[in-house]
Amino acid sequence: MKEFIGEALGTFVLVLFGCGSVAVAVLFGEYGSIFQIGVVWGMGVTLAIYLTRHLSCAHLNPAVTIAMVLSRRMSVRNVPKYLTAQFLGAFVAGLAVYLLFSPSIAAYESAHGIARGAASSVQTAKMFGEFYPNPGGSAVASMPLAAGAEAFGTFLLCLLIFALTEGCNVGRPSSTMTPVFIGITVTSIICLIAPLTQAGLNPARDFGPRLVAWVMGWGSAAFPDSSGGFFFVYILAPIVGGAVAALFFLHVLEPAMKRVSAPCDCKKEC
Repeated sequence: MKEFIGEALGTFVLVLFGCGSVAVAVLFGEYGSIFQIGVVWGMGVTLAIYLTRHLSCAHLNPAVTIAMVLSRRMSVRNVPKYLTAQFLGAFVAGLAVYLLFSPSIAAYESAHGIARGAASSVQTAKMFGEFYPNPGGSAVASMPLAAGAEAFGTFLLCLLIFALTEGCNVGRPSSTMTPVFIGITVTSIICLIAPLTQAGLNPARDFGPRLVAWVMGWGSAAFPDSSGGFFFVYILAPIVGGAVAALFFLHVLEPAMKRVSAPCDCKKEC
């Protein structure tokens, strides 16, 4: 059970700090920029990895787990266990955010004339799941563009994870510092694509808290896109992006690293 506990606990911590920062920004006007929210997400990722990497490989993201399988770094038989734990951890974290801020959410809705479940309640539902284009922003993002942004962001995330943990990459940081650089990667990607899609990059992080919003009264406002954008943008696109990163690293970048740095010990972590 240690892998299950590690993935559930790590995803819980990641989503708790991340969605909590969005809730604080929406409800109290703190964190006045995407950069500030991105930093909190990055710190959440870093702390979650440090907390749980001795229990599991600290994927904390279904897209990363599938990428690890495709890159031959993890057995496919572990996928159901990892994914179940990640979605459970994200759901519980979303529930914790709701319980922590429930009175403040109700006060905000009352002060701004927002009827929970109406179209206008996207302004509070975005504390849980993501929406495109980013509510309240000026960016324009069609479903294909949003899906492409999520796939590209997850591609960058997984590619950097591979590069930061690959034994043949002589430029990688020490194992002690790797979680910090993964957190910096998350922050950087959020700053790039969050104006378009809120930067999900993680199907569990999106679906778990979004399901909490649906249960707690937001209803259809939690899943507002009738054309299936939620699935294509925040579930499928990150998985595709991670898969492409895995194949690119396995067949292009890793062989190049081995040629440049050989001879070396190419032992892969986890």
